[in-house]
Amino acid sequence: MNDQEVTRITSFSINHDKLLPGLYVSRVDGDVTTYDRRARRPNTGDLMDNSTMHSLEHMFATYIRNGSLKDSIIYFGPMGCQTGFYLLVRSADNDEVLRQIRLTLCKIIAHEGAVFGASSRECGNYRNLSLDAAKTEARRYLAELDARPV
Repeated sequence: MNDQEVTRITSFSINHDKLLPGLYVSRVDGDVTTYDRRARRPNTGDLMDNSTMHSLEHMFATYIRNGSLKDSIIYFGPMGCQTGFYLLVRSADNDEVLRQIRLTLCKIIAHEGAVFGASSRECGNYRNLSLDAAKTEARRYLAELDARPV
């Protein structure tokens, strides 16, 4: 395929130079809503390292899939650009999703014990997990949500 035959995907049409941290509805496909859980401002050099992304992914995915939205969660995972995460929810109520995101972040901050899935049987890179990194990032993102409208 050459460049003329390829349709640009929606996420590449957003001006990332103007995108601020926050929570955005990225797209809606039928009954599935994709949320852009943007934790860092793109293209500023302020990126999450792999351990932070990996640790927060383990914690957030486990807690959100065990909460009131458990039957509606399709996916939670990091963006390759290291600035945030995607959360896909079926039959989403935006206010409830925001409430559950906040609750999940608070659960991560309060968590005692090991990072979920921190063993070789459960994870392909289990040595690269840090509860402190997950908690720090959860605090940071919660502060971003409190600082600006969603």
